[in-house]
Amino acid sequence: MGLFKKNNTEAKTFCCCGSCTPEAIAQAQAGKSTSGVMVLGSGCAKCNALEQVVREALAELGMETEIIHVTDFTKIAAYGVMTTPALVVDGKVVSYGKVLKKDEAKALIQKVRG
Repeated sequence: MGLFKKNNTEAKTFCCCGSCTPEAIAQAQAGKSTSGVMVLGSGCAKCNALEQVVREALAELGMETEIIHVTDFTKIAAYGVMTTPALVVDGKVVSYGKVLKKDEAKALIQKVRG
């Protein structure tokens, strides 16, 4: 029965909608290797709130780090994040799905940057 056979000739992509080009996926994967602090999200109120909390946390830590707000869902999916907002520090997802408190953000940043 050929009903349950896998089609090995079809290339599978792991992105949000299945229609991403290989170039877009490669760019998103390359972006994961960058250092710095990123907030992943659509730009909603929760995403903006997380960005503000991270700014305050970085200021208290005395770190002059640019925060990049990523709204491209292809790039967000490349991090394996399905629930936003998410916080990425030096290429590592440290939180997703909630707005952190300032002390939580400080602790996560310090943990990654040691």
